[in-house]
Amino acid sequence: MTSLAEKLKEAETGKVLENEPLKNHTTLKIGGPADVFLEPKDTESLSTAMEIIKESGVPFRAIGRGSNLLVSDGGIEGVVIKLGEGLNHIERNGNEITVGGGVSIITLATILAREGYKGLEFAGGIPGSVGGSVFMNAGAHGAEMADIVKKALILFPDGTMKWLSNEELGFSYRTSVLQEKGGICVEAVLTLEQGNKEEIMAALKKNKEYRRQTQPWNFPCCGSVFRNPLPNYAGQLIESSGLKGTKIGGAQISDMHANFIVNTGDATAQDVLNLIAAIKQKVKDEKGIELETEVEIIGRKA
Repeated sequence: MTSLAEKLKEAETGKVLENEPLKNHTTLKIGGPADVFLEPKDTESLSTAMEIIKESGVPFRAIGRGSNLLVSDGGIEGVVIKLGEGLNHIERNGNEITVGGGVSIITLATILAREGYKGLEFAGGIPGSVGGSVFMNAGAHGAEMADIVKKALILFPDGTMKWLSNEELGFSYRTSVLQEKGGICVEAVLTLEQGNKEEIMAALKKNKEYRRQTQPWNFPCCGSVFRNPLPNYAGQLIESSGLKGTKIGGAQISDMHANFIVNTGDATAQDVLNLIAAIKQKVKDEKGIELETEVEIIGRKA
């Protein structure tokens, strides 16, 4: 991988590191090393990097703020591309907002609320990036990204980039066509409305406060671990199965919200995987319901 890392550095594509621990880049603070880690300095640099990576024949994987991600203890083979500070632009054109995939969705919601833009208040407390939020069709409080995304620039596994419309993104509950195709959102155009700034800020603050009171953000975690098997809720199913507080190694089902697994300090990815398996089995035995993970599990076996 050294030659590939050197080529990426020579092309001045951004920050390039070798054997970078991915626990430094996930909100769970878990994850083995990436063979090569790249944080591109802008969209053009990302395109250049993709040409180099494609020529090398090495696999690649893009991540955002690592908030919905469980990276294995064995890390990730090939190149991990972090959509970070180089893709954090925000541009306004009337009610259309063009935003880089690396922008924090909470930060974006706060900035736009202060400017009187309505439609992103639901994101108060969602910890991920814009790119990850499009990928997962993140949502809360009866609203979701599908409601406001006009189109998105997608980086596909073959290295090509293409704009997809809202319809082409195939949004449904906590998912999009990107999960099936492996595409990553590099940039998105959002359509919002102008509204009463004080009302928008109040709604955003209320949603942030709700998250603080009901979810364990005082510990490293990855957000909701399981999708809600509507009309049921994963957290309620797990709690009523008597699992709240259950611990395996350094991983624990949160005492605050049962659909959250927290890292109590020294958890490994395997601890989390073992806990996920135990939850799925118990809920299936007790409730007859097969839980499906919402957190994305990636990486090679340790």
